[in-house]
Amino acid sequence: MLNVATLHGQQLDHDWIAGRIPHQGTMCLLDRVRAWDAGHVLCTAQSHRSPTNPLRQYGRLGAACGIEYAAQAMAVHGALRASGGPGTGPHPGMLISARDVRCHVARLDNIAMELLVRATCHAADADLLRYTFELRAEERVLIEGQATVMLDVHAPNVDGPGLTASIPDVWTTS
Repeated sequence: MLNVATLHGQQLDHDWIAGRIPHQGTMCLLDRVRAWDAGHVLCTAQSHRSPTNPLRQYGRLGAACGIEYAAQAMAVHGALRASGGPGTGPHPGMLISARDVRCHVARLDNIAMELLVRATCHAADADLLRYTFELRAEERVLIEGQATVMLDVHAPNVDGPGLTASIPDVWTTS
């Protein structure tokens, strides 16, 4: 049964989310947790309509960016599950796989309604989490798929020759 979207009486709003996931500023895409339990989380977002959304390219937000919304919902779910007591602290994770992704729309920025972002955990162990996810606008499914998260992953040290180019630099054409 999904819980009311509070934790120990605290509202699970954008500030609560930003305090528990690594994404900050405009990259924290979710607005609030609407409901959750040990196996599910349902979040909402309106950032898909923002012209300053950092995932926009050429003035558009492609549907595949919904995977990032889902990944953030999974991180929020991990934070909520970790709030359960001693020994259940959060574990850093990395999205290592997105499979069977079906985009039912081409873009998210032209969706007028708020996004409903649902992530359902189907398997969890000390190393991996397996989720299904779905983004909706009311009853309309926008994108859905499966994702795997590897736990206790720390950012690799990528300092050194040849490893400093940013993605925008790589994709710039003359």
